[in-house]
Amino acid sequence: MRFQTSAAAALAVVIPSAFAQTSTDCNPTEKTCPNDTGLSSSSYTADFTSGSSANASWSAAAYTNIDYSSDNGATFTIAKSGQAPTIETDFYIFGGRVDVTMKAASGTGIVSSIVLESDDLDEIDWEFIGGSNNEVQSNFYGKGNTTSYQRAEYHPISDTQGTWHTYSVDWNKDRIEWIIDGTTVRTLPYSNDITVYGKNYPQTPMRIKLGNWAGGDSDSEGTVEWAGGKTDFSQGPFNMYVKKVEVTNYNPACEYKFGDKTGSWDSIDIITSGDGCTASGSSSSATGSASASASASASGSSASGSASTTASGSAPTTDSASTTATTAPSSSHSVDDVSNTDVAVSKTVTGSAAPSAYGTGFSTGVTSQPTGGVNGTTGSSSTNTVSGPSSTSSGIESSTGGASSNGVISGSSLLGVALAAFML
Repeated sequence: MRFQTSAAAALAVVIPSAFAQTSTDCNPTEKTCPNDTGLSSSSYTADFTSGSSANASWSAAAYTNIDYSSDNGATFTIAKSGQAPTIETDFYIFGGRVDVTMKAASGTGIVSSIVLESDDLDEIDWEFIGGSNNEVQSNFYGKGNTTSYQRAEYHPISDTQGTWHTYSVDWNKDRIEWIIDGTTVRTLPYSNDITVYGKNYPQTPMRIKLGNWAGGDSDSEGTVEWAGGKTDFSQGPFNMYVKKVEVTNYNPACEYKFGDKTGSWDSIDIITSGDGCTASGSSSSATGSASASASASASGSSASGSASTTASGSAPTTDSASTTATTAPSSSHSVDDVSNTDVAVSKTVTGSAAPSAYGTGFSTGVTSQPTGGVNGTTGSSSTNTVSGPSSTSSGIESSTGGASSNGVISGSSLLGVALAAFML
């Protein structure tokens, strides 16, 4: 089915196709978890055009291979079934701005992703469908809840695959802004109906994840349709390029500690010193020439929260740092690739550009993977190995509860698609 719109009329229909990440090592809204390793400086830059040392503060999903060049930065390549190259920061930020300069991958069924995700499954996304070169999707989730019908929006943009664009998220306790090349294309306030008046607003410390995956290689028909169709790997390789990631952290910290199980912004303790770490307003830069550790780096996370200085739920501040350190903190953790997604739900599409692919409301996911290092190294924390995504089935989630590991078709969603097709 092909949807068309005119410039004079904006499309606003309900269709199913939003996918949420489901991975967390420990959910602090359910049990006591280790503290999160914070970015102890107010800003950080990873310039991938400088070489592989730019990923010093990142961990990779198993079987991830990334090439580097001065022209294209980091290349995330899918050449065969089962590949989903993914990297994730070793540190968290708590409110801030993330700028990613990149080119999305082309190819039917290929999905390029920028994901900010917390331990309790708060999430902020940019996603690019490889079969469409003129739009990008913005999305969010709170506590993994995927039941709202109006979270995702599509934004028209010229040549996502052949032109360098900078995609940004500016996030604080009051609002989230999605920004393309310096222009804000969407603003989400903390309190409105689609955040359930703050309950499902992303508000806990987040890592940054970048990845490229083949939704068109899934066993789930809904995932394949959302991703634009079946992936033909003979047409590959399919490359996503990331030149640079720039991070501003509004609340620098050695660690972030969940003070209780509410998962609210003001429950987060900002630990600014201890265990050889002192959070400061300095900047961190990961480049090809960087080799020494910054004096403000945190050595890892701990459950004890033994640092001597804490602040609870501090309001975001403006980054005024002018100095640059050498690296950001690092910590050991497993990384699930970006194909580890869950239930597709309905969403509202706005603007003059309609999405190129529409899902049917089924879920997708992958089995657990071992800890991965960049370019083929794997850790020993797990003995599981997988070749690609697998599907899940059955189960329903409440409108105010947490994430279900399963999917459900929405009758109202299908009705929305039918009405839209009839009207057009």
